Amino acid sequence: MQDVIGKNSLRLALAMRLLDLGMLSFAGHALGLLQFGSALHEAAAIHAVLLYLCSGLAFLLFPQFGIYTSWRGRTLPAMAVRLAAAWGVVLLIGIVFSFLIHQVSALSRLWMVYWFLCGFLLLYLSRLALYAVLMQLRKNGVNLKRVLLVGYGANGREMHRRAKEQDWAGYTIEAIYFGPQKARLPAGSAINTIDTIDTISAISDVPAYAERRHIDEIWIALPLSAAEELQQLQTLLRNALIDIRWIPDLHDMRLLATQWIDFMGLPALDLNQPVASGLAAVAKDLFDKLFALAAILVLSPCWLTIAIAVKCDSAGPILFRQPRLGLNGRPFSLLKFRSMHVHENSKNIDQAKRDDPRVTRIGRFLRRTSLDELPQFLNVLMGDMSVVGPRPHALQHNAYYQKILEQYMLRHRVKPGITGWAQMHGYRGETDTVDKMATRVEFDLDYIRHWSLWMDIRIIVWTAFKGWSGKNAY
Repeated sequence: MQDVIGKNSLRLALAMRLLDLGMLSFAGHALGLLQFGSALHEAAAIHAVLLYLCSGLAFLLFPQFGIYTSWRGRTLPAMAVRLAAAWGVVLLIGIVFSFLIHQVSALSRLWMVYWFLCGFLLLYLSRLALYAVLMQLRKNGVNLKRVLLVGYGANGREMHRRAKEQDWAGYTIEAIYFGPQKARLPAGSAINTIDTIDTISAISDVPAYAERRHIDEIWIALPLSAAEELQQLQTLLRNALIDIRWIPDLHDMRLLATQWIDFMGLPALDLNQPVASGLAAVAKDLFDKLFALAAILVLSPCWLTIAIAVKCDSAGPILFRQPRLGLNGRPFSLLKFRSMHVHENSKNIDQAKRDDPRVTRIGRFLRRTSLDELPQFLNVLMGDMSVVGPRPHALQHNAYYQKILEQYMLRHRVKPGITGWAQMHGYRGETDTVDKMATRVEFDLDYIRHWSLWMDIRIIVWTAFKGWSGKNAY
């Protein structure tokens, strides 16, 4: 059976390569007629040379980009990116070649751009058509792959559910090895509703079962804590001539991110890296700085009015500074318009409460409308804060809550914000119970795990129209 599948896959790959070659050649000739009003060979010779050179290179180099390997279970947008990269590299080689032979000046840039776009479109549409046919076949029980699932924790159950629901992917679970997780199976699990799936009692039986039942793939979904079983599986499957996939069960770790990276030439798993890192962090920082500068310029009359009101209302400085923790726990001075009477700092800092006598008359209005937070745009320009992020808490509150709330300090893996995801969901102002703070922290961590620039924009728009006041803001 494996031999038949292998031969069919090779034939399909060869057919796709020949089809791609034909489509790219056709696109080049057709665009020549449109661009030059005549056959391509009647235009400058470099165009015909590049057409045959690049088409031939595509036939030879495309397999190196993995676009003819099985794309079962993966997304078409990811295939589109790979196709665009492969075709772009081939055309870039063609352009370099035309430069080396001193013919680049005769080359039509528009023809090259149109050829790239049209070629990519034909390559992608041919895949869409192929996958539509394959998906229909798989829904009808043809071209299926038999899977043995090792491990049935959160990841194992999720993989089982997806294999059932995404029948177009063509995977069918034939057997499951539960291991020590069987005792923790929740009621209503998918396995409880299917009697046709075999169960394997001992991990040592996995290789023999896979060979006897002609299993196509083995999915390993054991948690990292099952290190002994993982090592045993490595030994047992060292001679297995089938595809083996490891989907590590990291749910129990509940860290910020779990993504594979290339680290010093070796694969590594980032367990605690925020989504807004690398180029994404640069984009977020640039957006923050530009937005903060615009806000300061537009709201400058408001700043001046508030400053005069604070100074006239009570004795003391216009701005209030308080130490807070920023990115990765680094301290900084948070700026606010002063909203309380000047008083001595104590070891315990109580959050402002309703009718708090420490709050000044103008301060009550500023706090209710969040206008006391405006100077924090200066913190954003100085690089201590973001426009959107977890709200910074007093140091004493951090010291208290990190002892009783799991993962509390992970909210400091990003810059604190003027407004945030928790505030958008109503968790603004006083948090007088541990449960309220726990919920706020959950929203903060959810924001860090799922951050996007669009998410920041949504929160800013919400804050601009609805987030300046709240029933818990005293």
